[in-house]
Amino acid sequence: MARLADYFVLVAFGPHPRGSGEGQGQILQRFPEKDWEDNPFPQGIELFCQPSGWQLCPERNPPTFFVAVLTDINSERHYCACLTFWEPAEPTQEAVCTEDATEREEDVDEGGPAQLSPATPGPPGQLFAPKTLVLVSRLDHAEVFRNSLGLIYTIHVEGLNVGLENVIGNLLTCVIPLAGGSQLDSVEDGVRTISLGAGDRQVIQTPLADSLPVSRCSVALLFRQLGITNVLSLFCAALTEHKVLFLSRSYQRLSDACRGLLALLFPLRYSFTYVPILPAQLLEVLSTPTPFIIGVNAAFQAETQELLDVIIADLDGGTVTVPECVHVPPLPEPLQSQTHSVLSMVLDPELELADLAFPPPSTNASSLKMQDKELRAVFLRLFAQLLQGYRWCLHMVRIHPEPVIRFHKAAFLGQRGLVEDDFLMKVLEGMAFAGFVSERGVPYRATDLFDELVAHEVARMRADENHPQRVLRHVRELAEQLYKNENPYPAVAMHKVQRPGEASHLRRAPRPFPRLDDGMVQWIVDQATAKMQGAPPAVKAERRNTVPSGPPMTAILERSSGLHGNSARRLEVVRNCISYVFEGKMLEAKKLLPAVLRALKGRAARRCLTQELHLHVQQNRAVLDHQQFDFVVRMMNCCLQDCTSLDEHGIAAALLPLVTAFCRKLSPGVTQFAYSCVQEHVVWSTPQFWEAMFYGDVQTHIRALYLEPAEDRDHVQVGDVSVPEDERSALDVASEQRRLWPTLSREKQQELVQKEESTVFSQAIHYANRMSYLLLPLDSSRSRLLRERAGLGDLESASNSLVTNSMAGSVAESYDTESGFEDAETCDVAGAVVRFINRFVDKVCTESGVTSDHLKGLHVMVPDIVQMHIETLEAVHRESKRLPPIQKPKLLRPRLLPGEECVLDGLRVYLLPDGREEGAGGSGGGPALLPAEGAVFLTTYRVIFTGMPTDPLVGEQVVVRSFPVAALTKEKRISVQTPVDQLLQDGLQLRSCTFQLLKMAFDEEVGSDSAELFRKQLHKLRYPPDIRGTFAFSLGSTHTPGRPPRATKDKGPSLKTLSRNLVKNAKKTIGRQYVTRKKYSPPSWEHRGQPPPEDQEDEISVSEELEPSTLTPSSALKPSDRMTMSSLVERACCRDYQRLGLGTLSSSLSRAKSEPFRISPVNRMYAICRSYPGLLIVPQSVQDNALQRVSRCYRQNRFPVVCWRSGRSKAVLLRSGGLHGKGVVGLFKAQNAPSPGQSQADSSSLEQEKYLQAVVSSMPRFADASGRNTLSGFSSAHVGSHVPSPRARVTTLSNPMAASASRRTAPRGKWSSVRASGRSGGLGVDVGSRLAGRDMLSPPQANGAPPDPGFLQPQRAALYIIGDKAQLKGVRPDPLQQWELVPIEVFEARQVKASFKKLLKACVPGCPAAEPGPASFLRSLEDSEWLIQIHKLLQVSVLVVELLDSGSSVLVSLEDGWDITTQVVSLVQLLSDPFYRTLEGFRLLVEKEWLSFGHRFSHRGAHTLAGQSSGFTPVFLQFLDCVHQVHLQFPMEFEFSPFYLKFLGYHHASRRFRTFLLDSDYERIELGLLYEEKGERRGQQACRSVWEYVDRLSKRTPVFYNYMYAPEDAEVLRPYSNVSNLKVWDFYTEETLAEGPPYDWELAQGPPEPPEEERPDGGAPQSRRRVVWPCYDSRPRAQPDAISRLLEELQRLETELGRPPERWKDTWDRVKAAQRLEARADGRGTPSSLLVSSVPHHRRSLGVYLQEGPVGSTLSLSLDSDQSSGSTASSSRQAARRSTSTLYSQFQTAESENRSYEGTLYKKGAFMKPWKARWFVLDKTKHQLRYYDHRVDTECKGVIDLAEVEAVAPGTPTMGAPKTVDEKAFFDVKTTRRVYNFCAQDVPSAQQWVDQIQSCLSDA
Repeated sequence: MARLADYFVLVAFGPHPRGSGEGQGQILQRFPEKDWEDNPFPQGIELFCQPSGWQLCPERNPPTFFVAVLTDINSERHYCACLTFWEPAEPTQEAVCTEDATEREEDVDEGGPAQLSPATPGPPGQLFAPKTLVLVSRLDHAEVFRNSLGLIYTIHVEGLNVGLENVIGNLLTCVIPLAGGSQLDSVEDGVRTISLGAGDRQVIQTPLADSLPVSRCSVALLFRQLGITNVLSLFCAALTEHKVLFLSRSYQRLSDACRGLLALLFPLRYSFTYVPILPAQLLEVLSTPTPFIIGVNAAFQAETQELLDVIIADLDGGTVTVPECVHVPPLPEPLQSQTHSVLSMVLDPELELADLAFPPPSTNASSLKMQDKELRAVFLRLFAQLLQGYRWCLHMVRIHPEPVIRFHKAAFLGQRGLVEDDFLMKVLEGMAFAGFVSERGVPYRATDLFDELVAHEVARMRADENHPQRVLRHVRELAEQLYKNENPYPAVAMHKVQRPGEASHLRRAPRPFPRLDDGMVQWIVDQATAKMQGAPPAVKAERRNTVPSGPPMTAILERSSGLHGNSARRLEVVRNCISYVFEGKMLEAKKLLPAVLRALKGRAARRCLTQELHLHVQQNRAVLDHQQFDFVVRMMNCCLQDCTSLDEHGIAAALLPLVTAFCRKLSPGVTQFAYSCVQEHVVWSTPQFWEAMFYGDVQTHIRALYLEPAEDRDHVQVGDVSVPEDERSALDVASEQRRLWPTLSREKQQELVQKEESTVFSQAIHYANRMSYLLLPLDSSRSRLLRERAGLGDLESASNSLVTNSMAGSVAESYDTESGFEDAETCDVAGAVVRFINRFVDKVCTESGVTSDHLKGLHVMVPDIVQMHIETLEAVHRESKRLPPIQKPKLLRPRLLPGEECVLDGLRVYLLPDGREEGAGGSGGGPALLPAEGAVFLTTYRVIFTGMPTDPLVGEQVVVRSFPVAALTKEKRISVQTPVDQLLQDGLQLRSCTFQLLKMAFDEEVGSDSAELFRKQLHKLRYPPDIRGTFAFSLGSTHTPGRPPRATKDKGPSLKTLSRNLVKNAKKTIGRQYVTRKKYSPPSWEHRGQPPPEDQEDEISVSEELEPSTLTPSSALKPSDRMTMSSLVERACCRDYQRLGLGTLSSSLSRAKSEPFRISPVNRMYAICRSYPGLLIVPQSVQDNALQRVSRCYRQNRFPVVCWRSGRSKAVLLRSGGLHGKGVVGLFKAQNAPSPGQSQADSSSLEQEKYLQAVVSSMPRFADASGRNTLSGFSSAHVGSHVPSPRARVTTLSNPMAASASRRTAPRGKWSSVRASGRSGGLGVDVGSRLAGRDMLSPPQANGAPPDPGFLQPQRAALYIIGDKAQLKGVRPDPLQQWELVPIEVFEARQVKASFKKLLKACVPGCPAAEPGPASFLRSLEDSEWLIQIHKLLQVSVLVVELLDSGSSVLVSLEDGWDITTQVVSLVQLLSDPFYRTLEGFRLLVEKEWLSFGHRFSHRGAHTLAGQSSGFTPVFLQFLDCVHQVHLQFPMEFEFSPFYLKFLGYHHASRRFRTFLLDSDYERIELGLLYEEKGERRGQQACRSVWEYVDRLSKRTPVFYNYMYAPEDAEVLRPYSNVSNLKVWDFYTEETLAEGPPYDWELAQGPPEPPEEERPDGGAPQSRRRVVWPCYDSRPRAQPDAISRLLEELQRLETELGRPPERWKDTWDRVKAAQRLEARADGRGTPSSLLVSSVPHHRRSLGVYLQEGPVGSTLSLSLDSDQSSGSTASSSRQAARRSTSTLYSQFQTAESENRSYEGTLYKKGAFMKPWKARWFVLDKTKHQLRYYDHRVDTECKGVIDLAEVEAVAPGTPTMGAPKTVDEKAFFDVKTTRRVYNFCAQDVPSAQQWVDQIQSCLSDA
């Protein structure tokens, strides 16, 4: 029985002690005056009576009632029911309030009679003071309190004739039964009717189960106010310990909401601050750091605004606000949505029927009280689902004297499949759950609804999941039970309580609330107490029983374990492998091992492994031989590597007994246990794991203590493995023991307690040993393990969490110098382990009640245990070193190049997968070639790995991965697990710029010193102090006959010594040339522009010696210089200048005067510019002495020189470094406005201007003074269609094709910065309009003449200077000048470097991607911005090609003139001149533009120690990538194959050849490199020049040759440059693991036999079939293309027949010639018809380009290279009529025909073919005769090129000729290849045809 009310208090308004306007509450009276012993009077009640503060009111308010909750120091809750009413304030009170009086009235407490008589009305300023009746109770019967206080108030107001003292006395002495009515004998015991002696009657029903909360309607109200989602988030917030604040204007609502939220949390109990109504004066409580649930009046909402981490629920507004910084984890997924849907069914039953056509008559909604129970039932089910099976994870640590229970959290999460779930994790770690375990974990106690539900209803809930109606039925059943618990006897609920009349509060009370008679109340209370003492004590008869455990756990969501579904087959493999190991069938086991290791990724396989291994342990010990031991350890490591630190699936727990059982004998008396090999796992250093293991084992032993000996023995060592069903669990045993406990004698009890305590103690000793086994490393000197571990050091901070901070300075071997720790001593390791174990022992022993004496003993023991173990380990470590090493595969020696020497012999390593999927058997599904086991070798040239895959299923494949030492870009130390033993080993990751990555883990036999030596040697080879230390120099230096090693010269040689060197070198070479070279006479000036005839081309490419007459240095040169000159003339540049007809050396020869340019020897001593070649092309009119001054204006003295000239338009391409600021200003500022300072302009600046003027004058078209040509129609410009004035115009040159796409819109390309903008003064038109060549001022006249001369005629400038935007700032281009600036934005070398780094990471990631698949690769590729840079380069190059093609010269003047300038200039030449697209031409281009013009190969490639800091910047590689992009788009225009580009890309970084070393010709001469290439080279000496190597190789194999080569004459290429048109170069991504990179041909190829015989591939010799793997074999070699295959076959057959095999090139040329003849004879089209059919989708040529038509402003955009410039008269008339805006949209896709003359002719077919009538078209523009089947045929059947026609002669009829035709109508056309026979319809038409063809020939 319990008291209904503990105290009755009367609280009234009193003045504030500090005299402020606010009052304060004062207790007038309280009963009883003495505190109860069991329940002291709670402090601070007066604050809670008026939570908003005590204030006087101007009018009487109606009485209010609410229940506040106070929590005392013992966490007991006191319910304070407060009824407040208002009385007229006494004058003293008013004075206090109105005048802020400071004096206090003493007599207010007395109450006293009222001053005013009842009859007199109150004065108008009357104020009312609040007075509160408070009832304090520990029971929550709010309704009873409301009625009781109401009765007292009614008696007072209505003046009933009842003594208030009696009523209050009765109230305080009223006793009611405790909860649990159903367990009492009669209804009377469960229901109590009370009367307070005022004719009232109240029935109090106590709930049946004490543990279930009473909610009345509060939950339903909460849902009504906030809605489902909001309540769910509040529920999750409260469970995960967040702060929750309710706001409402109603106090009653606040307490209801808080009560409702607590009811939802059942069966968990909220244990933090809980204040449903918080008084205003205590608002600072809200900033407490602990979680809380608090209610506050909405009036104080403003004060809650600055709370940053509080979730605020506004009950009146229905909102819940979660701050940004707070994350409330939601329920785990199927439960969240299921709960949501059930709640909506309960709250809104109409929802299901809302859409029905014929809704049933509306059913009665549940009453609010019933709905409340239904909502609670939903949450009760939710908890049963969440915590289902929780009892299986309880550990009984002690049974007597009190149960000690621990919860195995990790196992619970693991078995429920919710390891990752944030919500459950936080709930299990929370205080509420800890309380739940200690309260509900007890095995023998009273049970309630939740216990029933979680034990017996789980299966039903699972079955009902998908049936909403069944779920609803279950919810209703539970709701019934909850309702019955609160209202066990609904029939008796009848109250009879008087209430005051309506508006009674407005009536004048007869008097204030009277002062009560203390003595009388006290007497009544004392009477009742005395009576109670006589009565027998009411014992709460609890029915205790064993709590049912329920079914074992299942996962909350059956997640399929993805890739590793635990099929029975996998488990079978694991079992077989283990049985093979223990039967000694090692070979079988080895075959299965990889499959087992893969299977062990699955949980079931890991469990299976532990169970199988358990079977092989007898008496806790299993001695194995070395091989068995290795296998077992490998499998254990594989199991453990996927265990998290918490070991949710109990794998580490199951292995723990095994690692101390399996062992091997190393020598007599020395045994090595498995634990010394499996320490490298994070789980061993996690305290939570050890605690769970310890408690699990203690439970097993305590259970064994109480079981009969018969049941006992088989489960002692089982650890965590679950007990079979038919045996009693530890909880059952404990429950039985708790039941018996009271019946035992005192001695027996003591004995049991002692036994249990010693069991725990012995386990603690056992665990101290176990922990030392797993925490002390085998080699304690390395202490390697500890520095890796999260746990050991962290626990220095005594935290139990898994915070991984630093090692707290105790145990760390320095990982690298940065960590700052020195190597730890052994004692340190021991100290750390001792501390770890001691902390563990402290915690578990204190929790499980071990006596302090025992604990002290343990602390003494632990250091001894550790020390002893260290000594044992020392012997084991020593012996294990002596073990015969496991038979490792023998090292495969790599093949070396001639001259390549091994620096470091093989170090055993594992090559690990690097993120490229193919090698690891990724998405392609190939075999897993990696990881591979082998060795790494370091040679003078390469780093080479050779080995075999560790996966035996792959077969005997050799894996080779290598790269040149010089290509190494990054080396970093890593720590990785070896694939075989899963041991943590040191490793190295080497990344190279040839896109190879060696990610290696050193074998344990490789000492750290060997690894360090390897790194140092590698570093030394990568960065030699001097360029002479590189492989290209050291290679073959011993073979050089008679050449002594050069002495190192002083760094700055005088010109004289330099000249002497030049002469020396020149003498060596000069005498030999005449013998070997054919002569070449440069064509005359007129013919210069045309490409030479085909048969001459070879001569040009061979000819390095020039005709003596043109190039003999004139007598003006000194004799020594003359020698120098002749050697300079040898250089590639000079040969090319001759080919281009760019002038001569001599200034005295008469013919040279007519030439605009000359070859100047001014730089022959490299005095003007060290990075330029010795001979330069300059305008004829500029004297050598002026060049020195001009060069000062440019960076690095790189002044503009000509490097190429267009044969067609005679425009020249110049290159230079960027301008120095001063020169720019002098040159361009204020050109027109004569300013006083002009005369003093800087002389070099004027020289520069003169120089540019000379360049302009040197161009034939611009040579006359007025020579402004009016080129029109620049296609890549976009000019807005409405331009208000020429001044404000900005023209953007964007990508060439965009003109048609965005007709009138400004370009929105990524790179719209190729733009020229300028403000023009006076009449000037800005650069843009000139560049566009569009006349904005007047339309052109109809005949194509220029418009009215009154307008300024816009022209194309003679010279465009492409410069860097930043460099040309502030420059005002002048329209009257003949040159113009095109400022563009370019990227810098450092951006190229950064971009390349990212590209390297994207293509060779280094570790597997988080999300495999192409998306992540493409994302990282995009991030690298590499393709954007390629796009910019191509775009600028196409722009320059356009300008040159239209007749303007271009000077490219970017950065220092040796990076981007070189890229652009080379690309422009490649696109414009077909010669550079041949093998010879490309070589020439690279030699001229890259080598002679001083691209800094050594600097950009970081070849020496000095360049180490600058890093690798692949400018040349980027250029090759651009060429590759063009090659892809025009596969028939290049003589070389894509492999050639890759070859150069590889070797420009490899330093195998000397070609790409050093930064300029000057440096090469200094080292004596430049001319030695032509020195004695007899004998098979290693090639020093890459070109020579290519030549040699080309003779043997067509690998560099492109069979699709079928060029079009004078073809200018215009590639698409948009990023979408670019492809990633396969050089970056492909690899050949069979032999390493295929670019060192000798290594890849072996002898040059056909591949089938060259590779004996282990298969049976008779079968020539083999498997080709994408990343293993070189596909071009394994599956050569048809032509290579046939050529090889031919060679083989010739060899078999004993004939000397013909060279492949000769064979190919013969075949091609024959094919051509055949094609001609057949009339089957162009010479390239052999290949046209095979590349239908490749463009012959692309792009838009300029065309000069008869109409000045016609822009012709075409996709075809055959667009002619002429057009018929009609088309020109139409063009004239067209508006300028449509000019851009002429987009012709069909081949545009230019028919100069056409008609029908008979043509004789090839040999034995008949005559046929064809429709012939003579095209003078294209210079060809085309024929079609008939007149309307659009497809050309054949073409006769008029360039090949030698003669047109009368013919004679031959067999099969048309009979009716006159003989004179026959004529023949003779070409270089064959004779064509024609026949016209009559003689005149024949004559006309002959004349037309003749005139066409003479025009040409």
